[in-house]
Amino acid sequence: MSTLDGRETTLPRRVPEPGADQVTELPPEQAGTTGQPSAPDFPHRPERVPHIAIDAVLSELRLLIPGVLGCVLGGVDGMLITHNLPDDADPWDLAALAATTFGVGRQVGLRLRQGAFRESTVRNQDGYLSVYAAGPSALLGVVGTDAINVARLHLHAPTAAERLAALLASTARQ
Repeated sequence: MSTLDGRETTLPRRVPEPGADQVTELPPEQAGTTGQPSAPDFPHRPERVPHIAIDAVLSELRLLIPGVLGCVLGGVDGMLITHNLPDDADPWDLAALAATTFGVGRQVGLRLRQGAFRESTVRNQDGYLSVYAAGPSALLGVVGTDAINVARLHLHAPTAAERLAALLASTARQ
């Protein structure tokens, strides 16, 4: 990420990368067996989520739309469900950013009496983050380059979000 004066900066990570010199202790309710935050307390538990079907939907977006760097599927509470982001992106942070974007969009919809949140796109100098509602409790975040065809993204991503919502709902009913 670049600052206004052109210097390169990176966002701090909430959880240190493996092998990092500094280790942060997580609260017991967040600590998993690997030292990473545990799976989100979500109506559809990660071990029951049909990962193959979800991964197929996320991968399809990357294939359909040149410029998509990766996707994150998270809860409206900011907890990560799954992702297909490159290694240099922090999926936990992007899930939290998607939830923050959702929160702002939801408030705009409420204040302007325009209904429920559907999607929001943030354009930066070098790329985009688009967030789509995937049912009542999940969000699809799509990270793209500045060269992405946003119209094509907005054509295909809502359908992908609907498919993800259906997959998550079917898992919750099991």
